[in-house]
Amino acid sequence: MPNHFHLLLRTGNVPISTVMRRLLTGYAGSFNRRHRRHGHLFQNRYKSILCQEDAYLLELVRYIHLNPLRSQIVESLQGLDEYEYSGHKNMVGKIEVEWQDVKTILGFFGNRLAEARKRYRAYMEEGFGLGKVPELVGGGLIRSAGGWQAVKTLRRSQIHVRGDERILGDSDFVKQVLDAQNEKLEDRYRLQSKGFDFDRVALLVEETCGIPITELRRGNKQPGSVKARSVLCYWSVAELGMKGTDVARLLNISQPAVSRSVKRGQKIVREMNLQLV
Repeated sequence: MPNHFHLLLRTGNVPISTVMRRLLTGYAGSFNRRHRRHGHLFQNRYKSILCQEDAYLLELVRYIHLNPLRSQIVESLQGLDEYEYSGHKNMVGKIEVEWQDVKTILGFFGNRLAEARKRYRAYMEEGFGLGKVPELVGGGLIRSAGGWQAVKTLRRSQIHVRGDERILGDSDFVKQVLDAQNEKLEDRYRLQSKGFDFDRVALLVEETCGIPITELRRGNKQPGSVKARSVLCYWSVAELGMKGTDVARLLNISQPAVSRSVKRGQKIVREMNLQLV
Protein backbone atom coordinates (compact mmCIF):
# COMPACT_ATOMS: atom_id res chain seq x y z
CA MET A 1 0.00 0.00 0.00
CA PRO A 2 1.20 3.63 -0.38
CA ASN A 3 2.15 4.13 3.28
CA HIS A 4 2.07 0.66 4.89
CA PHE A 5 2.16 -3.03 4.06
CA HIS A 6 0.52 -6.26 5.21
CA LEU A 7 2.23 -9.59 5.85
CA LEU A 8 0.63 -12.94 6.64
CA LEU A 9 3.18 -15.03 8.55
CA ARG A 10 2.96 -18.46 10.13
CA THR A 11 4.39 -18.42 13.64
CA GLY A 12 7.56 -20.40 14.27
CA ASN A 13 10.52 -20.63 16.63
CA VAL A 14 11.77 -17.10 15.89
CA PRO A 15 9.69 -14.40 17.65
CA ILE A 16 7.83 -12.05 15.32
CA SER A 17 9.57 -9.10 16.99
CA THR A 18 12.92 -10.49 15.79
CA VAL A 19 11.61 -11.07 12.27
CA MET A 20 10.14 -7.58 11.98
CA ARG A 21 13.21 -5.89 13.45
CA ARG A 22 15.49 -7.58 10.92
CA LEU A 23 13.11 -6.88 8.05
CA LEU A 24 12.42 -3.23 8.83
CA THR A 25 15.98 -2.37 9.82
CA GLY A 26 17.37 -4.10 6.74
CA TYR A 27 14.95 -2.36 4.41
CA ALA A 28 15.42 1.04 6.04
CA GLY A 29 19.18 0.72 5.72
CA SER A 30 18.92 -0.27 2.06
CA PHE A 31 16.44 2.54 1.32
CA ASN A 32 18.60 5.15 3.05
CA ARG A 33 21.69 4.08 1.11
CA ARG A 34 19.85 4.22 -2.22
CA HIS A 35 18.36 7.65 -1.54
CA ARG A 36 21.31 9.10 0.42
CA ARG A 37 19.25 9.84 3.50
CA HIS A 38 19.58 9.16 7.24
CA GLY A 39 17.33 8.43 10.20
CA HIS A 40 14.08 6.57 10.71
CA LEU A 41 12.03 5.46 7.75
CA PHE A 42 8.96 3.99 9.46
CA GLN A 43 6.78 6.17 11.64
CA ASN A 44 5.30 3.72 14.14
CA ARG A 45 5.81 0.24 15.52
CA TYR A 46 4.16 -2.56 13.55
CA LYS A 47 0.77 -3.90 14.64
CA SER A 48 0.31 -7.66 14.89
CA ILE A 49 -2.83 -9.75 15.20
CA LEU A 50 -2.66 -13.42 16.16
CA CYS A 51 -5.05 -15.38 13.93
CA GLN A 52 -6.55 -18.83 14.05
CA GLU A 53 -5.27 -20.57 10.93
CA ASP A 54 -8.04 -23.11 10.37
CA ALA A 55 -10.79 -20.52 10.43
CA TYR A 56 -9.18 -17.49 8.83
CA LEU A 57 -6.18 -18.42 6.65
CA LEU A 58 -7.84 -18.24 3.22
CA GLU A 59 -10.00 -15.28 4.20
CA LEU A 60 -6.89 -13.36 5.25
CA VAL A 61 -5.06 -14.22 2.03
CA ARG A 62 -7.98 -12.86 0.04
CA TYR A 63 -8.47 -9.82 2.25
CA ILE A 64 -4.82 -8.78 2.04
CA HIS A 65 -4.41 -9.45 -1.68
CA LEU A 66 -7.55 -7.48 -2.58
CA ASN A 67 -6.46 -4.37 -0.69
CA PRO A 68 -4.87 -2.64 -3.74
CA LEU A 69 -8.08 -3.23 -5.70
CA ARG A 70 -10.38 -1.99 -2.95
CA SER A 71 -8.19 1.10 -2.52
CA GLN A 72 -8.26 1.74 -6.29
CA ILE A 73 -4.50 1.47 -6.64
CA VAL A 74 -5.36 -0.89 -9.49
CA GLU A 75 -8.59 -0.67 -11.45
CA SER A 76 -9.45 -4.31 -12.02
CA LEU A 77 -8.64 -7.88 -11.07
CA GLN A 78 -6.61 -8.08 -14.27
CA GLY A 79 -4.61 -5.11 -13.06
CA LEU A 80 -4.10 -6.83 -9.72
CA ASP A 81 -2.67 -9.85 -11.59
CA GLU A 82 0.16 -7.58 -12.74
CA TYR A 83 0.54 -5.47 -9.61
CA GLU A 84 4.17 -5.65 -8.54
CA TYR A 85 3.77 -5.04 -4.81
CA SER A 86 1.45 -7.92 -3.92
CA GLY A 87 1.77 -11.64 -3.31
CA HIS A 88 -1.23 -12.15 -5.59
CA LYS A 89 0.98 -11.84 -8.66
CA ASN A 90 2.97 -14.81 -7.44
CA MET A 91 -0.17 -16.80 -6.65
CA VAL A 92 -1.46 -16.54 -10.23
CA GLY A 93 1.93 -17.48 -11.68
CA LYS A 94 2.99 -14.11 -13.11
CA ILE A 95 6.19 -14.06 -11.09
CA GLU A 96 8.15 -16.31 -8.72
CA VAL A 97 9.05 -15.14 -5.21
CA GLU A 98 11.23 -17.64 -3.39
CA TRP A 99 10.20 -16.81 0.18
CA GLN A 100 6.43 -16.78 -0.44
CA ASP A 101 4.69 -20.08 0.33
CA VAL A 102 2.43 -20.49 -2.70
CA LYS A 103 2.05 -24.26 -2.58
CA THR A 104 0.36 -24.36 0.83
CA ILE A 105 -2.30 -21.85 -0.18
CA LEU A 106 -2.92 -23.25 -3.65
CA GLY A 107 -3.13 -26.70 -2.08
CA PHE A 108 -6.49 -25.70 -0.62
CA PHE A 109 -7.84 -25.19 -4.14
CA GLY A 110 -6.69 -28.42 -5.79
CA ASN A 111 -3.83 -30.82 -6.43
CA ARG A 112 -3.14 -29.72 -10.00
CA LEU A 113 -1.38 -26.37 -10.21
CA ALA A 114 -3.27 -24.91 -13.17
CA GLU A 115 -6.68 -25.88 -11.78
CA ALA A 116 -5.75 -24.64 -8.28
CA ARG A 117 -4.73 -21.24 -9.66
CA LYS A 118 -7.98 -20.99 -11.61
CA ARG A 119 -10.04 -21.73 -8.49
CA TYR A 120 -7.94 -19.36 -6.38
CA ARG A 121 -8.56 -16.52 -8.82
CA ALA A 122 -12.29 -17.26 -8.83
CA TYR A 123 -12.17 -17.11 -5.03
CA MET A 124 -10.55 -13.68 -5.25
CA GLU A 125 -13.14 -12.44 -7.74
CA GLU A 126 -15.93 -13.63 -5.47
CA GLY A 127 -14.34 -11.88 -2.50
CA PHE A 128 -14.13 -8.51 -4.24
CA GLY A 129 -17.91 -8.41 -4.38
CA LEU A 130 -18.13 -8.81 -0.62
CA GLY A 131 -16.53 -5.45 0.13
CA LYS A 132 -14.71 -4.86 3.41
CA VAL A 133 -14.84 -7.65 5.97
CA PRO A 134 -15.01 -6.17 9.51
CA GLU A 135 -14.42 -9.59 11.08
CA LEU A 136 -10.83 -9.54 9.81
CA VAL A 137 -9.55 -6.71 11.97
CA GLY A 138 -9.02 -8.55 15.25
CA GLY A 139 -11.31 -8.39 18.23
CA GLY A 140 -11.51 -12.11 18.98
CA LEU A 141 -11.42 -11.36 22.70
CA ILE A 142 -14.23 -8.86 22.34
CA ARG A 143 -16.43 -11.39 20.57
CA SER A 144 -15.64 -14.18 23.01
CA ALA A 145 -16.32 -11.93 26.00
CA GLY A 146 -19.74 -11.04 24.67
CA GLY A 147 -19.00 -7.76 22.90
CA TRP A 148 -17.61 -4.38 23.86
CA GLN A 149 -20.15 -3.94 26.65
CA ALA A 150 -18.83 -7.04 28.39
CA VAL A 151 -15.24 -5.85 28.05
CA LYS A 152 -16.19 -2.44 29.49
CA THR A 153 -17.88 -4.19 32.41
CA LEU A 154 -14.67 -6.11 33.10
CA ARG A 155 -12.74 -2.86 33.09
CA ARG A 156 -15.18 -1.18 35.45
CA SER A 157 -14.54 -4.12 37.78
CA GLN A 158 -10.80 -3.30 37.51
CA ILE A 159 -10.18 -6.44 35.47
CA HIS A 160 -7.91 -5.03 32.80
CA VAL A 161 -7.22 -7.11 29.70
CA ARG A 162 -4.40 -6.25 27.36
CA GLY A 163 -4.59 -6.84 23.63
CA ASP A 164 -8.37 -6.61 23.23
CA GLU A 165 -8.11 -6.58 19.46
CA ARG A 166 -5.00 -8.67 18.89
CA ILE A 167 -6.54 -12.10 18.58
CA LEU A 168 -8.65 -13.23 15.64
CA GLY A 169 -10.39 -16.56 16.19
CA ASP A 170 -13.29 -18.35 17.77
CA SER A 171 -13.91 -18.29 21.53
CA ASP A 172 -12.03 -21.52 22.26
CA PHE A 173 -8.96 -20.31 20.37
CA VAL A 174 -9.01 -16.93 22.09
CA LYS A 175 -9.36 -18.53 25.51
CA GLN A 176 -6.51 -20.95 24.78
CA VAL A 177 -4.18 -18.10 23.77
CA LEU A 178 -5.08 -15.95 26.76
CA ASP A 179 -4.77 -18.84 29.20
CA ALA A 180 -1.31 -19.66 27.84
CA GLN A 181 -0.26 -16.02 28.06
CA ASN A 182 -1.56 -15.67 31.60
CA GLU A 183 0.33 -18.81 32.59
CA LYS A 184 3.56 -17.33 31.22
CA LEU A 185 2.98 -14.08 33.06
CA GLU A 186 2.20 -15.88 36.31
CA ASP A 187 5.38 -17.96 36.02
CA ARG A 188 7.41 -14.83 35.35
CA TYR A 189 5.98 -12.98 38.35
CA ARG A 190 6.46 -16.08 40.51
CA LEU A 191 10.16 -16.18 39.61
CA GLN A 192 10.56 -12.47 40.25
CA SER A 193 8.86 -12.80 43.63
CA LYS A 194 11.43 -15.46 44.53
CA GLY A 195 14.22 -13.03 43.79
CA PHE A 196 15.25 -14.37 40.39
CA ASP A 197 17.05 -11.91 38.16
CA PHE A 198 19.82 -12.20 35.56
CA ASP A 199 22.61 -12.47 38.13
CA ARG A 200 20.87 -15.23 40.07
CA VAL A 201 20.13 -17.17 36.89
CA ALA A 202 23.78 -16.76 35.85
CA LEU A 203 24.89 -18.28 39.17
CA LEU A 204 22.53 -21.21 38.65
CA VAL A 205 23.96 -21.77 35.16
CA GLU A 206 27.47 -21.62 36.61
CA GLU A 207 26.56 -24.29 39.17
CA THR A 208 24.81 -26.47 36.59
CA CYS A 209 27.30 -26.21 33.74
CA GLY A 210 30.50 -25.44 35.62
CA ILE A 211 31.25 -22.35 33.50
CA PRO A 212 31.71 -19.00 35.31
CA ILE A 213 29.82 -15.98 34.02
CA THR A 214 33.13 -14.20 33.33
CA GLU A 215 33.89 -16.82 30.67
CA LEU A 216 30.47 -16.41 29.10
CA ARG A 217 31.00 -12.66 28.80
CA ARG A 218 34.25 -13.18 26.91
CA GLY A 219 32.47 -14.81 23.99
CA ASN A 220 34.30 -18.10 24.49
CA LYS A 221 33.39 -20.46 21.61
CA GLN A 222 34.28 -23.67 23.46
CA PRO A 223 31.36 -26.18 23.37
CA GLY A 224 30.86 -25.99 27.13
CA SER A 225 30.71 -22.21 27.11
CA VAL A 226 28.34 -22.12 24.13
CA LYS A 227 26.07 -24.61 25.91
CA ALA A 228 26.05 -22.65 29.18
CA ARG A 229 25.51 -19.33 27.39
CA SER A 230 22.59 -20.81 25.46
CA VAL A 231 20.90 -22.02 28.65
CA LEU A 232 21.45 -18.62 30.28
CA CYS A 233 19.93 -16.82 27.29
CA TYR A 234 16.94 -19.14 27.17
CA TRP A 235 16.16 -18.85 30.87
CA SER A 236 16.67 -15.07 30.85
CA VAL A 237 14.49 -14.37 27.79
CA ALA A 238 11.90 -17.16 27.86
CA GLU A 239 11.50 -17.60 31.62
CA LEU A 240 12.31 -14.18 33.11
CA GLY A 241 10.91 -12.24 30.16
CA MET A 242 14.02 -10.11 29.64
CA LYS A 243 14.56 -8.33 26.35
CA GLY A 244 17.09 -9.87 24.02
CA THR A 245 18.85 -6.52 23.69
CA ASP A 246 19.36 -6.34 27.47
CA VAL A 247 20.75 -9.88 27.62
CA ALA A 248 23.03 -9.08 24.68
CA ARG A 249 24.42 -6.07 26.55
CA LEU A 250 25.01 -8.07 29.73
CA LEU A 251 26.84 -10.84 27.85
CA ASN A 252 28.72 -8.59 25.40
CA ILE A 253 27.23 -10.33 22.38
CA SER A 254 24.92 -9.24 19.58
CA GLN A 255 21.14 -9.42 19.75
CA PRO A 256 20.96 -11.93 16.84
CA ALA A 257 23.42 -14.11 18.78
CA VAL A 258 21.03 -14.02 21.75
CA SER A 259 18.13 -15.12 19.52
CA ARG A 260 20.16 -18.06 18.23
CA SER A 261 21.24 -18.95 21.77
CA VAL A 262 17.64 -18.89 23.04
CA LYS A 263 16.61 -21.38 20.37
CA ARG A 264 19.61 -23.59 21.10
CA GLY A 265 19.11 -23.26 24.86
CA GLN A 266 15.49 -24.40 24.65
CA LYS A 267 16.64 -27.63 23.05
CA ILE A 268 19.40 -28.15 25.62
CA VAL A 269 17.07 -27.54 28.57
CA ARG A 270 14.59 -30.08 27.23
CA GLU A 271 17.21 -32.71 26.46
CA MET A 272 18.88 -32.37 29.88
CA ASN A 273 15.58 -31.89 31.72
CA LEU A 274 16.89 -28.72 33.38
CA GLN A 275 14.58 -26.54 35.43
CA LEU A 276 15.11 -23.00 36.61
CA VAL A 277 13.24 -23.70 39.86
